[in-house]
Amino acid sequence: MVCAAENQFSLTRAALSMHGAQKEILINRREFVPAYLKAYEADKLASKVETAKELLRSCSVCPRDCGVNRLANKQGICKTGRRARVSRVFAHFGEEDCLRGRKGSGTIFFSGCNLGCVFCQNFEISQSREGQEVDPSELAGLMLSLQRAGCHNINLVTPEHVVPQILEALPDAVERGLRLPLVYNTGAYDSLESIQLMDGVVDVYLPDFKLWDQQKSAQYLRAGDYPEAARRAIKAMHEQVGVLCLDEEGLAVRGVLVRHLIMPGQAQDTQHIVEWLARELSVDTYLNLMDQYHPMHRVASNPPFFEINRRIFSSELQQAIQFAKGAGLWRLDS
Repeated sequence: MVCAAENQFSLTRAALSMHGAQKEILINRREFVPAYLKAYEADKLASKVETAKELLRSCSVCPRDCGVNRLANKQGICKTGRRARVSRVFAHFGEEDCLRGRKGSGTIFFSGCNLGCVFCQNFEISQSREGQEVDPSELAGLMLSLQRAGCHNINLVTPEHVVPQILEALPDAVERGLRLPLVYNTGAYDSLESIQLMDGVVDVYLPDFKLWDQQKSAQYLRAGDYPEAARRAIKAMHEQVGVLCLDEEGLAVRGVLVRHLIMPGQAQDTQHIVEWLARELSVDTYLNLMDQYHPMHRVASNPPFFEINRRIFSSELQQAIQFAKGAGLWRLDS
């Protein structure tokens, strides 16, 4: 197993896996330094902010390439203008164990989304723009409030369309004492330009690789190019930070944690995704096969979505686990 942080930290190995042959990689938390803090100290953060702001001028922040001038507060598909809009800020205890720990993951839910998932479980936030606009100083203050509350990390949910605004807030947050790992919690419909801007800024990437098939992506996500964009972005994330590394308490501090929401009748997509992860990233990729799908938003009332208008069967979950193990993946979140 290779960790991107291996040359930067003192590592120990512990038998924490479900198989005796594999070992989890641990980072000594006392020696951990957030990536964005290093970028700030190396005077690299300011240039990233300026480059990111220029993406807003004719918006190409995400794969939609809407081209609207968000610096002038114009809005494209994500329905977000010059400032980020925040819906909820709280210590989240529903995330993976390695994120929530004992004190919770410091979650900031951004309003708006560049996808149009017909089954979205947070459609009030993603598509109805619930929430309040925040300037960089206010966003920095929200991050610091979560740190003061004892959270283990700053978990940025649906950040794809507000990468420039996040980068704008970080220098102020650093100067005011932010020191927690930064988690980029995304639906994986990210532009390569945004992910490159986050290189040396994000500590933990948390992409949800939803679907493999282009036609299904067009129908269910409203983005036919989603599979290609997700593969490109997730591969870039892995190249930046490597496989997931934990500290001595089992908390994530660096690397990629992939989520895959198992959907009814989409076993072939699941198989393609897990095989791709094992082949193109690593068999040591940390994977959460999520079984909480249930019909929401437009699914229950629209006949075209009858195929996914049900919960998944227990047999579908077991099949997904077997697909993952068959591909060689062993770090499956429990």
